[in-house]
Amino acid sequence: MTNVVMTSMNVEGASGSFNPRNPHGKGDPEDLSLRKVEMEVMIPKVMRDRAKEFHCNKEVKAFESCCKENGISMVITCRKENSALKDCLTSWYQNENFKEECKQIYLQERSEYRRTGVPKKHRVEKV
Repeated sequence: MTNVVMTSMNVEGASGSFNPRNPHGKGDPEDLSLRKVEMEVMIPKVMRDRAKEFHCNKEVKAFESCCKENGISMVITCRKENSALKDCLTSWYQNENFKEECKQIYLQERSEYRRTGVPKKHRVEKV
């Protein structure tokens, strides 16, 4: 019986080396570790977008409507709507289950990007 030892994960190709764990040079798609910027910027962005779109939709529309109707005086006139929006968003930002859900969404999107090399906005447009 012969033992074969692979010394490198890289396989030489026409355009250089290919690493199956990093198919597009964007990182390992299966890596679940997070960098500081991902924890402090990227995941909170997912949280903010999802909270506004799915959970605080009514408050967002009320605040936008108030701002459009009142122009420059919106700073004073729309305080009630602004407070309601901030309260709604804050409650979702502090929800641990929501944080974990958004973290998993971010990791799935990052994994897909690393696997395909195609950013989310371009994947959505082509579908």
